[in-house]
Amino acid sequence: MIDSKKNQLKKSLGLSFNIAVLIGGTIGVGILRTPGTIASLLDNYWLIIISWLIGGLYVLLGANSYAELATMLPKAGGSYNYIKRAFGDYAGFLSGWFDYITNVIPPAFYCIVISEYIIILFPDLASYSTAIAISLLLTFVLLHLSGVKNGSAIQQITSFIKVICFVCLLVACFMYSGVKLPAIPKDNSFFQMGLLLGFFKSLQLIIGTYNGWNGVCFFAEENDNPGKDIPRSLYSGVLLVIAIYVLLNVAFFHVLPVETLAKSNLAAADVANIIFGKNGAIIVTVISIFSLISILNAFMMIPPRILYGLSRDGFFVDKGTNVNKGGTPIVALLVSSLFSLILICIGSFEALFSFAAFTSIIVWGLAYLSLLKLRAKEPDLPRPYHSFWYPWSTIIAIIVSLALLIGFIYSDPKSFGIIVIITLISYPLFLILNRIKNK
Repeated sequence: MIDSKKNQLKKSLGLSFNIAVLIGGTIGVGILRTPGTIASLLDNYWLIIISWLIGGLYVLLGANSYAELATMLPKAGGSYNYIKRAFGDYAGFLSGWFDYITNVIPPAFYCIVISEYIIILFPDLASYSTAIAISLLLTFVLLHLSGVKNGSAIQQITSFIKVICFVCLLVACFMYSGVKLPAIPKDNSFFQMGLLLGFFKSLQLIIGTYNGWNGVCFFAEENDNPGKDIPRSLYSGVLLVIAIYVLLNVAFFHVLPVETLAKSNLAAADVANIIFGKNGAIIVTVISIFSLISILNAFMMIPPRILYGLSRDGFFVDKGTNVNKGGTPIVALLVSSLFSLILICIGSFEALFSFAAFTSIIVWGLAYLSLLKLRAKEPDLPRPYHSFWYPWSTIIAIIVSLALLIGFIYSDPKSFGIIVIITLISYPLFLILNRIKNK
């Protein structure tokens, strides 16, 4: 166990950063792409909207539980700490590494996608795609090496610009009067296997699009007033994301009918082309770049906090707890960035991305179970915030998590297979690390 004052994270983050990192780490290009795919899976206006609301309500229930957990144990690494405290070292180790893998892959992906969007705006740079992606990664590494405050400032600025861009797109959609809302298809075939499978696949995409909603919990140790700021930012941030997601879907269907949008690979671009003409694609590309810069910045900050927490408990190298003068866990940042650099160069990380929704559901479900266990096991633990309607709100979150997990296993068995393999490998690795730690 490592506990040195020089290796402590600085309390320099507040409410505005919390909301910014939640919005910045959640709203990405997914909401611009997924509406078309989900329309093709469900082909029913109200079922599509209800699916986005179900995903949002599930996340809101999760925010309720996480608000208590993060204020009760305000430590770097988020979910890992609660699961370890409730169920022991191995459960914490496995969930921590699941969470780390899920969060360390996105930076490479976002650097590549931003470079592709830059090339759309500047076609002459087509042969420099990988170089642009690596340059972006190195720029953000240098930014975060300079200190937490600079990263926080960039997060707040880019998240604000992102929200303004999406609000402008929403207003433009609702002002468009060329096509009315589509008639509601009279489809009573929900319980047919094809539509049921489509429903769970849609929820998997939706949960993936909401992923990042609990980002504030990774920074609890660096928060000035976690007892008040974390619950406020979780509720306000999640509600804002739900509103943007649902309204964007309604807005897109206001411009294009379900059956047309179902054929779209990039729904927002097709909608923007109708509203803005030839400039539509450029407008969506610019919105996408701002969205991705904001989410890239958030995901450059999250994995090092998880690795810092794992290192502090002996589940990674001791130097993983090193913190520089600016408050950045420097070794954890460099290791995570090296992983991203390798992925950019080999460009074969898409397969790993497919199980992100799986691992998220598993980690969230274990965190909700942790809340029940810790209430019973450690009732006197200081709790600045108590989740409302406990224990029923937490039990519902667990039941929904289990139902989603079963649905995901049914709709995506390959990703489940990868998770089983990682789990089998993890236990002997845990034993080896434990032996090293004890020595």
